[in-house]
Amino acid sequence: MATTTSDYLVQRLYDWGVRRVYGYPGDGINGVMAALRKQVERVEFIQARHEEEAAFLACAHAKFTGEVGICIATSGPGAIHLLNGLYDAKLDHQPVVAIVGQQGTTALGSDYQQEVDLISLFKDVAHHYVHMASDPSQIRHLIDRAIRIALAERTVTCVILPDNVQEMEAVESPERKHGTTFTGLGFSRPDVTPARDDLARAAEVLNAGKKVAMLVGAGALGASDEVAIAADILGAGVAKALLGKAVVPDDLPFVTGSIGLLGTKPSWEMMMECDTLLMVGSGFPYSEFLPKEGQARGVQIDISPRMLGLRYPMEVNLQGDSLLTLRALIPLLERKSDRGWRQGIEKNVREWWEIMQARAMLSANPINPQRLFWELSSRLPDNCILTCDSGSAANWYARDVRIRSGMMASLSGGLATMCPGVPYATAAKINHPDRTVVAMVGDGAMQMLGINGLVTISKNWKSWSNPRLAILVLDNKDLNQVTWEQRVMSGDRKFSGSQDIPPFPYARYAEMLGLQGIELDDPQLIGAAWDHALNADRPVVIDAHCDPDVPPLPPHITFEQAKGFMFSLAKGDPNLGGIISQSVKQMMSTLLPRREE
Repeated sequence: MATTTSDYLVQRLYDWGVRRVYGYPGDGINGVMAALRKQVERVEFIQARHEEEAAFLACAHAKFTGEVGICIATSGPGAIHLLNGLYDAKLDHQPVVAIVGQQGTTALGSDYQQEVDLISLFKDVAHHYVHMASDPSQIRHLIDRAIRIALAERTVTCVILPDNVQEMEAVESPERKHGTTFTGLGFSRPDVTPARDDLARAAEVLNAGKKVAMLVGAGALGASDEVAIAADILGAGVAKALLGKAVVPDDLPFVTGSIGLLGTKPSWEMMMECDTLLMVGSGFPYSEFLPKEGQARGVQIDISPRMLGLRYPMEVNLQGDSLLTLRALIPLLERKSDRGWRQGIEKNVREWWEIMQARAMLSANPINPQRLFWELSSRLPDNCILTCDSGSAANWYARDVRIRSGMMASLSGGLATMCPGVPYATAAKINHPDRTVVAMVGDGAMQMLGINGLVTISKNWKSWSNPRLAILVLDNKDLNQVTWEQRVMSGDRKFSGSQDIPPFPYARYAEMLGLQGIELDDPQLIGAAWDHALNADRPVVIDAHCDPDVPPLPPHITFEQAKGFMFSLAKGDPNLGGIISQSVKQMMSTLLPRREE
């Protein structure tokens, strides 16, 4: 029998199937921490170095397990620190529950120390469900509803616990009288498929198309085979939003890769030339990379009706689970007899991979960052898990890493925030200790939170059945993605005061923590560094000294972007010489001799 409200809360989490929570202690959440101590064999507490890291860990837990992620923080500043990681979960539609402490009910409203209006604070990020307990009898329905709503809505919810309520005597079942409620455990996701008439209309549109393009996102992650089958029947190419990188493997010849500024030329060309668009499980936001309005007929599949018809005026919108909807749709599709469109896509894909290899092997000062990703790609172990941070690392991850069937991969998609790369990798290893994990992180994100995340790794790695975790740090001493955005988007030269970051010994720091470190400044040693890191007896940090002047070229360059870039150079960019040299090399690589067909 639970003795305190907190004891009952932890028991209720366990009854929901929760076996692991992430957080950081503080006196505002001491009651829950005491309960976790008592039940340590049932619910494991993973101590983060920072509450933001805890929220990222919970988000990654949801992404890589399909379960609800739980993060815990104290009142006031601890609760505030959770917000960025919680928004990451919200915008990527991941079920996460935040449990946060609060000052005692008798102090609320008195401007007490660390008193923050937490209901208002969390009202946006957890707007589907945020409530504060004022009586022990509420705990049952607060936890039940928070978890169920998080799972059902694929979103963030929050339960706030004043510290005196945490210590009160538990009430496992409220008194049966007017004004009480009796909630239960369990949630089963329903099978959601569109109406038959809507499926028939969608098939009619797709069957009539001569140049079909597909775009898949995270909502299609469970439908890999069905996406490939549909693409084969329709003679379509498949582009992938970043969160959908693992939907279909890149060794399929009709997979055009990523889309958008971080995308590929084959994806761009396919979208600009298609006459029919099939979007599956994606909320890809950049409409300029989709067909022009009126160019293509559209069909969209999404589990959330809120996402339907949002990015392109679709002719048929199908609300349904991607897997089940495609299974119902495929028998209605007619195989394209003219395979010219598909053959053209496959030719473009082959040529693109040749260009990517050529770009990756270009010399730089000292290391071309693309080569780090290119040489990793062929060495990736089966069933590995990839994580990436926001910034220039995401460019090379999107374009140069060829994912295979069975792998998992994720980054911050909707929020595109810095710092989840290392926490995502940590959560991946904690929940899949037998799988190799690789994180790809810029030095800006590494200094902001990643080096603290290494401490969390050093605390936990010895319990993993497979200790292999490799963290690549792009050490260019520049906040590179924003630097290039200053040049291209704003037509301004690099602002060294905002963009230069101080040096830091990432490899040596890793060794101080009992991990392994590799300092890399010779491109000829990249392969050997990856071979070592992927076969080491403990986590490894590769500190790769990269050239910040290698341009992350988009799949196409608009006139406005080219003009902005030229204006920035004319203003005397401090990296002018390196930029000109690397830009010429990268542009010349697109003029590779084409293989005869």
